Amino acid sequence: MEQDKLVFPAAWWHAEGEVAVCDLCPHGCRLKAGALGRCGVRLNQGGRLVSLVHGRPAAVHVDPIEKKPLYHFLPGTYSFSIGTVGCNLGCLFCQNWELSTAKAALPTRPPPADFTPARIAAMARIEGCQSVSLTYNEPTVWAEYGLEIAKAAHAAGLKTVSVTNGYIQPAAAAEFYRHIDAANVDLKAFDDDFYRRLCGGRLEPVLAALKLLRRLGVHLEVTNLLIPGENDGAPGIRELCRWVVSELGAATPLHFSAFYPAHKLLDKPVTPRRTLDLAAGIAAAEGLRHVHLGNLHLAT
Repeated sequence: MEQDKLVFPAAWWHAEGEVAVCDLCPHGCRLKAGALGRCGVRLNQGGRLVSLVHGRPAAVHVDPIEKKPLYHFLPGTYSFSIGTVGCNLGCLFCQNWELSTAKAALPTRPPPADFTPARIAAMARIEGCQSVSLTYNEPTVWAEYGLEIAKAAHAAGLKTVSVTNGYIQPAAAAEFYRHIDAANVDLKAFDDDFYRRLCGGRLEPVLAALKLLRRLGVHLEVTNLLIPGENDGAPGIRELCRWVVSELGAATPLHFSAFYPAHKLLDKPVTPRRTLDLAAGIAAAEGLRHVHLGNLHLAT
């Protein structure tokens, strides 16, 4: 079978000679023929950029919407949740690293018919869900598929959710998030050095994406995973909270979540409960009205 029938043409890229330059995320990968992007799922195939995961989910579940976590969007409902593989960050502490670090192989057969966007929307309705969530791994790296799913979900009367690291270029974000109703963005730290050392990225593009989503009217909730000795100091937490209040609004829900050792960051302890309580107190003092604590069953 011709390879053209097995892969999906990517959006958000341009050619510079034989090099395909990806315009989807801030890395701006410049890919020679046969090269994969840092995300592990976008390939320069003969001078054109293609997606290797379009129509090929690696995880499909029905989850409570609160698991995203979204506490102020369709509370008490279920979300049909879908993810692929790959990620455009390389967080050493990733708690879903089996999916995020996997690289997609060049497919040898067409995508399964069970997971067309229309079929996903139909399954969500059958399961009694009120939304479809793009989650588990980073939706940005499969944005073409996610966009089609979002459109099909809306056509079926369902809401759409993205659970994201917010590492996306503005033009792509503006196009993609016009079709997303709610997002939980993982703001990993208010510290560019943290992003560079532990995530292989930068802070500013995430802040820019958060502000853009607010302007687009997407329901927005923010999660901050507190890692002992890395981003759990009171000054950094206070700075993050002040930025959220100033740029996103005091009504923006903020989730502080407990860390547990995972992936390549195994030498750090579980976040103590007192750290979560400290963060909640700082957030309240800075004026945030909706502060939630996650992974409390792990906190000591």
